[in-house]
Amino acid sequence: MKWRHTVFTNLAGTVANGGARLLRSRRLVRAPVWIYKARAGALLGARMLMLEHIGRKSGAPRYVVLEAFDHPTPDTFVVPSGFGEQAQWFRNVKANPRVRVYIRSNAPVPATARVLEQHEADDALAAYTRRHPRAWPRFKSVIEATLGSGISEINTALPLVELRLEPVTQK
Repeated sequence: MKWRHTVFTNLAGTVANGGARLLRSRRLVRAPVWIYKARAGALLGARMLMLEHIGRKSGAPRYVVLEAFDHPTPDTFVVPSGFGEQAQWFRNVKANPRVRVYIRSNAPVPATARVLEQHEADDALAAYTRRHPRAWPRFKSVIEATLGSGISEINTALPLVELRLEPVTQK
C-alpha cells in the first residue's frame, strides 16, 4: 500500500509541474485571447473570462484569460493570480484598477479591479474548496507549483482580485 501512495504522490507532482510549465508557455496562454477577440469566448465555458487591463509602463491595452474563482453576484467576479503578485496583469491592475471584462461572447464591460484583503481571500478560498472538493486538489497542486509555495485556507499566499462590473447604461 505504501508504494501506491508513493507512486500517486510522484505522479501528482509530475502532473502539477507539467501544468505549471504549460501555464508558462506564452503561445499556449495567449491562444484563448484570440478566441475572445473573435467573440467566441463562450467556447471556453462559463468559468472563464478575459480581462483587458492597461500596461503600467507602456499604457497599452493588455489581455489575459482567467478562471472565475467565484461569481458571488451578477456584477462581481473573483479571479486568482496563479503566479502571485509577480503576475504582470496583477501588477497592472494594482497600478490602474480600471479594466474591461469579456464574459462569454459578449462585448467587453467596464469594471473596477480590487485586490481582496487577506480575510476576504481566505473566505473566498474556503468557499471554493467546499464547492469544488474533487477539482481543488488538482487545481491546488498546479497553483502551488506556479506560486512556488503552499496554499492554505488561512493566510493564503494566493492573491485574489475582485472584478466589479459597472452597470450598463441604456442610451
